[in-house]
Amino acid sequence: MATESRHLSVHIDRPVVEVYAFVADPANLPRWAPGLGGPVVREDGHWFVDTPQGRARLTFAPANDFGVLDHEVRTPSGETVYVPLRAIVDGDATEVVFSLRRMPGMSDADFDRDTALVEADLARLRTVLESTDA
Repeated sequence: MATESRHLSVHIDRPVVEVYAFVADPANLPRWAPGLGGPVVREDGHWFVDTPQGRARLTFAPANDFGVLDHEVRTPSGETVYVPLRAIVDGDATEVVFSLRRMPGMSDADFDRDTALVEADLARLRTVLESTDA
């Protein structure tokens, strides 16, 4: 059970439908969140990614009109990590909000490190989506 959350966000100068479509496709994860691992592959109706700890299974929220991009990562050790993620309309642009959960026993330094990693991923997501070759 998480004991604290940090809500990290980035504004992206692209319509929410474009941002949602890109982020909702697990195959795009290595382009904006390379620290998770890669490549991301679909096998027998499930998504998998090779992480530094081994193969993990990804399960994303079903397609929806509310911008919910939540997903679960089932780690090689069998632990399931729930990742709250949203794409929110902001005029003609989008705000992406990632809720980083602090797990029990996680040190301040580790939580700060994870925060910096997620902030870097969100910045990369903005760069990828705002580039002309996105």
